[in-house]
Amino acid sequence: MSSLPWRGRRLHILGIAGAGMSALAVLARGLGAEVTGSDRAESRYLAGVREAGIPVTIGHAAENVPAGDDVVVVASTAIPEDNPERVEARRRGLPDRSRHGLLREVCAEHRVIAVAGAHGKTTTSAMVVHALQGAGQDPSYLVGGILRATGRNVHIGTSGWLVVEADESDRSFLETQPEVAVVTSVELDHHGTYSSHADLEDAFRTFLAGARHAVVWDRRELDGIVPADRAIARHRYDADGIAPASGRQVLRWRDVGAGPSPDAREPYGWDGTPVALVQPGAHNAWNAAGALTAAAAAGADPVAAAAALETFPGTGRRFEAVGAGPAGATIVDDYAHHPTEVARTIEAARTLAPRRVVAVFQPHLFSRTQFLAEAFGRALALADLVCVLDVYPARERAEDFPGVSGLTIARAAADAGAGRTVVWLPTIDDATARLPGLLRAGDLCLCMGAGDVDAVARGLVAAAA
Repeated sequence: MSSLPWRGRRLHILGIAGAGMSALAVLARGLGAEVTGSDRAESRYLAGVREAGIPVTIGHAAENVPAGDDVVVVASTAIPEDNPERVEARRRGLPDRSRHGLLREVCAEHRVIAVAGAHGKTTTSAMVVHALQGAGQDPSYLVGGILRATGRNVHIGTSGWLVVEADESDRSFLETQPEVAVVTSVELDHHGTYSSHADLEDAFRTFLAGARHAVVWDRRELDGIVPADRAIARHRYDADGIAPASGRQVLRWRDVGAGPSPDAREPYGWDGTPVALVQPGAHNAWNAAGALTAAAAAGADPVAAAAALETFPGTGRRFEAVGAGPAGATIVDDYAHHPTEVARTIEAARTLAPRRVVAVFQPHLFSRTQFLAEAFGRALALADLVCVLDVYPARERAEDFPGVSGLTIARAAADAGAGRTVVWLPTIDDATARLPGLLRAGDLCLCMGAGDVDAVARGLVAAAA
């Protein structure tokens, strides 16, 4: 964006209520920039923005753009070109930049631990922060979810490290310039950004190429993404011996390194360090192993880091227990919005031995629904009762995807469900009105999706209060 010092710069952030933009705004303010912002609605992330002294306007209008010819407008990918503030910026000849450039500049001021992957990156990023803090460090962080331990998704620390949840959906993870690069998984999810799985793998290969440490889940299908022609310390992480124990799960963390070829395996880091977690599910055990490997690569004491994770409380909307709902059912809110995530979340719920698992799912994006409907159906069929809402469109338009709706997934779930009941509940109001009559004592109700399905979870708890 600019080679100017931060102090004296004036940034106006569009989409400031979003997880990523709110955090970038706070970090830019901490570096010395004067920051303002606007968005169409309030969000849970704005508390931290206002706490940092950043003025926020709700609603987009041309007059929101501050006066002066030195203002740089920075827009998230969710802000269209015809947004009135972008139109005003162009009319006045002001720079109109994407968040990519701001992310690049913020990262350039820090030593970066970047966590990327189709699944698990929010929780893994938060676990890295918690592990580093437990080992006596104070990292800055930019995470796509609220850390329950702090109530914030961003922090300006003192250690020089910045933990970044790196987003592959728009290729912005390539701007993070990590010293420690973590890859939790590679699965084609953003069909509008990547032409093929090979294209996606190339992007992850580029992400890892400049890192000093490549921290990658120990799965053969991921071996090829670590560039073979670079002097990179390679860490393959995994979790073994995963088992429940007194309301927690225990695991043994492994960090295995590679020799000169992907087939050469020899001890590199930690082998068998015991870890205990409150969060259920094998996927969270894998997340913990990745986070601990990254923290150790950043110089944290591994034993202290592992001990710290026993007190990790989780992040918002990641298997978040909201409360008791109708009939005393346990209501859990989760961000799962891909078939793999939905399946793992249901499997994690099973480990808590409820009477039934009730899956309430809101599809996110018409394109994802169109491409992955059958996989969603198979994943949802792992529940005992399935309720499907209509698609949360986000940046997409229904008219561009004729015939695609939440019913597409409901039908796929019915086909895969071998007689399981599948209920079509198109709106939030439909779901909150109908679910009290469907839930029973002992049920665990999972409200899943990346849209506003959390309103169903909270509505069910409120209805039972």
